[in-house]
Amino acid sequence: MHSAGIRPAPAILLVSIAIGIASSVVSTAWTAGVPETPRFKVDPFWPKELPNNWIMGQVGGMAVDRHDHIWVLQRPSLDTVDELGAAQTPPESQCCFAAPPVLVFDAQGNLLQSWGGPGEGFDWPKREHGIYVDNDDNVWISGAGAGDRHILKFKNDGHFLMQIGHPSADAANSMRTDILGLPAGMEVDAEAREIYIADGYLNKRVVVYDSDKGTFKRLWGAYGNPPNDVDPGAYNPAAPPGQQFRNPVHCVHISRDGLVYVCDRMNDRMQVFTKQGKFVKELFVRPQTLGRGSIWQFAFSTDENQKFLLVADGENNVIWTLRRDDGTVVGQTGHNGRNAGQFHWVHQIVSDLQGNLYTGEVDTGKRIQRFVLQH
Repeated sequence: MHSAGIRPAPAILLVSIAIGIASSVVSTAWTAGVPETPRFKVDPFWPKELPNNWIMGQVGGMAVDRHDHIWVLQRPSLDTVDELGAAQTPPESQCCFAAPPVLVFDAQGNLLQSWGGPGEGFDWPKREHGIYVDNDDNVWISGAGAGDRHILKFKNDGHFLMQIGHPSADAANSMRTDILGLPAGMEVDAEAREIYIADGYLNKRVVVYDSDKGTFKRLWGAYGNPPNDVDPGAYNPAAPPGQQFRNPVHCVHISRDGLVYVCDRMNDRMQVFTKQGKFVKELFVRPQTLGRGSIWQFAFSTDENQKFLLVADGENNVIWTLRRDDGTVVGQTGHNGRNAGQFHWVHQIVSDLQGNLYTGEVDTGKRIQRFVLQH
């Protein structure tokens, strides 16, 4: 059995024991408007083969837009010579060439468009990481390579619009607002015209900017306190919960009821805040996990109340299904491995409008997969 928990502010930690974890995908109906625990089945034929003899690299980021298109931000610079045999001089093998960083698919797995890479007037990241498509079809991109202290805003055809921050070799400083700290991901609050940034692999904070003007609005660290860049040392599951985020602060998402969820990956937890940064609660997922942590990314379920969180865990290489209200683990999908439906360093997860999941892997995984919601 696996454990998860929730910490209301400032109540004591509650630890819930997962019951009935599903190691295989089975069909479960959603009845009377109340969702049962969602179950998923891998689609081994998604996506279709890329054109132009292209190959996909590590998947830094994924997003789903309002048209139900799946956006992938991948890392061509980390392709190996063996993978790019056709691109060598002279060619060493029949395949392949590096695909562009940004790839857009439909639900059937067809590649719709591709673009990305260095250009005039902006600093393309050294290592692609996060991607988000807002309600105006603008595309936001972040990086987590050396000197990636900024995010970029484009039109959905790749036309550059705005840059927040700039490349820098300066040390971490989570109180600075002119640069970021290897930002991992972001999400736009369309109504407020604000962008929330999970910042990041160097800084230890959530920071918010005006999504039209790029001006600073506010920031906070763990528990809503001012962020602290002091190295807290290695995570110890037997110790009290850390009073600051550990690197990386890996994701940020906003629920329909206006709460801000933040992936504190190395602390095996997700912290929840108001939009103004007031701490609400925290959820723990398999808190005995060491290595690279258990909460890498997540998607909300698509029922009206977003009853579940689908959490991608790249250390244990499963997708955990959590109840959003109390953090209880009620299911899991996948297993460490290379077969369809298994994972190696599952790094990203998104949901389309029908509730199907899409995942992306880093390290040597270098693939995306589709998991169909079973009704």
